[in-house]
Amino acid sequence: MTQKLILYPVLAMVALTFIVAIVMFRRRVASMKSQRIHPQKIASPTQVAALIDDSRASDNLKNLFETPVLFYAAMVIIFAAGLTCKAQLIFAWGYVAARCVHSGIHCTSNIVMQRFYAFLTSGALLLAIWLMLAYQLFFVA
Repeated sequence: MTQKLILYPVLAMVALTFIVAIVMFRRRVASMKSQRIHPQKIASPTQVAALIDDSRASDNLKNLFETPVLFYAAMVIIFAAGLTCKAQLIFAWGYVAARCVHSGIHCTSNIVMQRFYAFLTSGALLLAIWLMLAYQLFFVA
């Protein structure tokens, strides 16, 4: 199996992060223009929360720098240790898909239980990635 295949899900997560950042930027600028908010009036997160009503994309962008850090770390270890396998690729792409669903829900309808199930799915896949990585390191490699 080609080792670099494990990096493609990483690129997909990075792309998702930039897409959400662009959505957040566009919504924030539109909100600031429509409400005539001077940029200095939203210099802190507290000020943003007080003046900008729609925080869905912003909240999701923050989420993309939380548990995904564990995903990135696992992918780098898998790549560096030469542990890319079909199961890890399936788990990695499943994780990315679940995070895309989570972001889609969070940035649009924001139905909490749907978002929760997507988050739970991504968490289970992330746990599977780490358990398999531990197994590979201790018993296979």
